[in-house]
Amino acid sequence: MNERDKQAQQFVALSGWGDAAQTPITGDASNRRYTRLRKSDGSTAILMDSPPDTDAGVARFGYIAACLNNTGLSAPVIYNSDHDQGFLILEDLGDDLFARVLEKNSDLEIPLYEAAVDVLVHLHQAPVPDLLLYDADKMAEMAALAYDWYLFGATGAQQTEKSDAFRSAFRSLLTPLEKDAQVLIQRDYHAENLLWLTRRDGVARVGLLDFQDAMLGHPAYDLVSVLQDARRDVPPDIETAMRDRYIAATQADADAFNTAYSVLGAQRNLRILGVFARLCMAHGKAHYVDLIPRVWGHVQTNLQHPALAPVAGMIANDLPEPTQTILDRLKSKCATIQLP
Repeated sequence: MNERDKQAQQFVALSGWGDAAQTPITGDASNRRYTRLRKSDGSTAILMDSPPDTDAGVARFGYIAACLNNTGLSAPVIYNSDHDQGFLILEDLGDDLFARVLEKNSDLEIPLYEAAVDVLVHLHQAPVPDLLLYDADKMAEMAALAYDWYLFGATGAQQTEKSDAFRSAFRSLLTPLEKDAQVLIQRDYHAENLLWLTRRDGVARVGLLDFQDAMLGHPAYDLVSVLQDARRDVPPDIETAMRDRYIAATQADADAFNTAYSVLGAQRNLRILGVFARLCMAHGKAHYVDLIPRVWGHVQTNLQHPALAPVAGMIANDLPEPTQTILDRLKSKCATIQLP
């Protein structure tokens, strides 16, 4: 048992769960680890192990969880915490992720996505918490990961001039969105982070996970996150219907909202393109490369919107289509790049 594991076990024991059986839970793309704790009486909780030197910190998770729960949504309740060492004991919301539920029962696709949209409608009417703004500079920098990592992995060459030119052009498209109302955006709002809680009612039926990187941003951001999912296909008619549902519920200007949706969809998916390439080449997680063609498809869909014309040609010229040859090349570089 290494030192980190010893610290975790001490925290679990001090939290009153020392006699609980422990079962690891498959985590996400981060360095966080999750373990289900189960006592002999059947009660359960989740241990989150989030090393403070590699993550935003559990204090931030706790703050965002409180913000969400205070609006009547269902983030995990925190039973105990050690902010300095990076441990939390969380309420166990179960295993019924939207993605798993839909694998078993596709008839629930519309009800689940309607519920996910309704959560956003509800959240976006709540008071805005004290969070940093996901501004145009930051978003352009994140979108440029497609150049810094995907393009680099595909071609083997650093394209600094192209990357800089893209940042500048894309920043100009993102800046006008800062004038719109800003809301809490969870930034990883999708079917692998949403739980179906059948014993709860209304918007509380959707359990929320992986929101510690939340910031303030445009209302369209989390909507495009859930409807243009990197991990599962959402039928185009459902994507359109859910976007229309949000617009009707919030009385948003349809043209302006759809423009923002496409611009932010391009931003988010370009970022993911770069992140997935980085997860393979720098972190040894080659399976993320298999998701790149779907993400590329989302990029191409969003680039069809006229608002993205200033960068559409640039992206078409600079970024190669993820053919099987390109995907194989990325995988051949798995765990070969050392981060500074």
